[in-house]
Amino acid sequence: METTRMEALIGMLTVLGILVLLVLPAVIGIVRDRRIDRQLREAEQGHPEDQKSSSKPTEPSTATWYADGRRSKKLVSS
Repeated sequence: METTRMEALIGMLTVLGILVLLVLPAVIGIVRDRRIDRQLREAEQGHPEDQKSSSKPTEPSTATWYADGRRSKKLVSS
């Protein structure tokens, strides 16, 4: 009788382990989606204490400057 109970326990734990492995990715995805939704809601409401800002004004990157120069040349030549 003891062997039968031990085999039943091992079988039940195996089934539960497989169930956890199948459900875990879905749970992780749900938690991730809820975190992203919360961040989007906070961004829409505009909490200034949550946003990181620097005191230095931002400058356009070199790529932006180059693209702006190319656009202005196209407008002048046409």
